[in-house]
Amino acid sequence: MNRTKLFSRTVFLFLFCCALLLGCAKGGQEAETGTAYTIFYLNAAGNQLSGAQYRTETAGQDELIQELLGCMMQVPPDLDCLSAIPERIEKITYRVEENVLYLYADANYALMGAVEEILCRAALVKTLTQIPGIDYLSIYCAEQPITDAAGNPVGMLSASDFVDSIRDVNSFERTELTLYFANEAGDALVKETRTVMRSSNTSMERLIMEQLIEGPESEGAYPTIPADVKLLNISISDSVCSINLDAAFLNNTLPVANDIPIYSIVNSLLELSTVNRVQIRINGSQDAVFRDQISLNTTFERNYEYIEGGQ
Repeated sequence: MNRTKLFSRTVFLFLFCCALLLGCAKGGQEAETGTAYTIFYLNAAGNQLSGAQYRTETAGQDELIQELLGCMMQVPPDLDCLSAIPERIEKITYRVEENVLYLYADANYALMGAVEEILCRAALVKTLTQIPGIDYLSIYCAEQPITDAAGNPVGMLSASDFVDSIRDVNSFERTELTLYFANEAGDALVKETRTVMRSSNTSMERLIMEQLIEGPESEGAYPTIPADVKLLNISISDSVCSINLDAAFLNNTLPVANDIPIYSIVNSLLELSTVNRVQIRINGSQDAVFRDQISLNTTFERNYEYIEGGQ
């Protein structure tokens, strides 16, 4: 077994400066010698992969891993692209066993949204499996294997895994959401506006619920729904948005007033022009009572009284 090796952005800065001297940067100074690799970045909109050719004389596997990771992290100035590896990821360790490259990112990897993570994952796999002897990647976050949306380990990945699915990955658009979370006292709602990437296959209603469950990003905003709540189903009929959650929603012990989780959901969903009322079900049933006080056997309308500062 190869010893786990550390790659950090500090190490990269040195490597990238060396690469510049060797012709890593483009713009008319690109060396035509050496082996060509495609480095995968994000396009300027950040919603799909964009490949750029890179040539290097480096031949050693270990050196190539570090060099290509370095190029992924620092976009050449003449490319209108973004790095697929978020800047907040500061440390990556790795090891190679046979034909598998194991990457261990720090805990900041988990801060990526679902779309951002898929694009990062695809870029890493499609870039690094070009290295001779590397056929598969296995990616870990804080020593734990990364998982898919259903919570299942992703496992080993090859470049061919993304040949077809990359088309679906690219069908995303930036979407601005208005969400309502709890204030510090837990007795009112505060508004948070965030921009996320939305798949063309994901409804706005589902996206809002997923973002509410993920929790707030802004300072002064606090969660209203426990992170372990599962969204079982969501649909719209006659402007009524029907949400089906699992029983974990009823076990909400967050330090917020009883009405706050309900109207966090309702007021967020009613920011959509297609929704006028919200119905909340638990495991398909309308007969549940939230915190033994609020019957869910009704439909809820927007209530500005719970929003801090009014509308």
